[in-house]
Order: sequence, then C-alpha cells, then structure tokens
Amino acid sequence: MSYRQLLVTPRGDASLTPPQRIVLTLEILWTYCTVRWAIRGDDLPGAVARLRRDFGEDASATPAQDDRHGAASRLGYVVSSVLRLLPTDSRCLMRSLVLTRLLARRRVPSTLIIGVSAAPEFAAHAWVEHAGRPLLPSYGPMFARLVEL
Repeated sequence: MSYRQLLVTPRGDASLTPPQRIVLTLEILWTYCTVRWAIRGDDLPGAVARLRRDFGEDASATPAQDDRHGAASRLGYVVSSVLRLLPTDSRCLMRSLVLTRLLARRRVPSTLIIGVSAAPEFAAHAWVEHAGRPLLPSYGPMFARLVEL
C-alpha cells in the first residue's frame, strides 16, 4: 500500500469511517509536530516554504477541481476540531500552518493569510484560503491582509 492510498480527505457529506478518522487524526498530530519543528529558529516565509517544499502542485492526486474547495474546507474543520481538543498550541497560526502542510501533501494549492486590525486595539489573525475563499475562520473584514504566503 502506497502512502498516497493512506491519505484521507473528507469530501462532501460522506462521513469518515472510524479507521479513516483515526488515520486522519494521527496525520494531523504528526503534522502538528512537523510544523512545530519547521518553525523553530526560522522566519515564517521560510517555514511555510519548507512545509510545502516536498509536495508539488500536480492536480492528478487531488479531488476533482469543483470538489477541491469542499474537501479543503472540511479538512480545515477537522484540523480545527482536533487541535482545539488537545493540550497543544491551537492558535490560528498553528492551525493555519498544519492545514497548509496537509493541503500541500494533497497537492491542493492554498494561501496562508496574516491579517491585522488596529482598532479598537491591535490584533492579528491567520487563516488559509483556497481559490480566494477561506478554509478557516477569517473573522470577515475585521482584519486587513498584511501578508500572503
């Protein structure tokens, strides 16, 4: 069995089987560890490039074009759900970096966005987009885009 056959991508309304849920949860946890290692001592653009480096943009290994956003959106939901329940760093940047790596592994193009808000007090937020649509909550126009990676 190849590595590609083990990748679980939630699609449409079909729920995952218990073994698929376990595999996807373990992949998310392993990816979280990979991300933590990648961001040690490096700038964010370098870390994001390293997280995507091993995977190309070949669409042949991904769902059909019209199903890509739905699958990516469901994957974002699962990442948020898994990391939120664990005693890990589940802030928006870590969720976004984990999702970016998982999407790269599935050869789904994505953009990591860092946004800021100055009023009423300074705040920053990170989210991931596919085809210009958010996969993780972006909190609407509250945050102005600062960086796109």
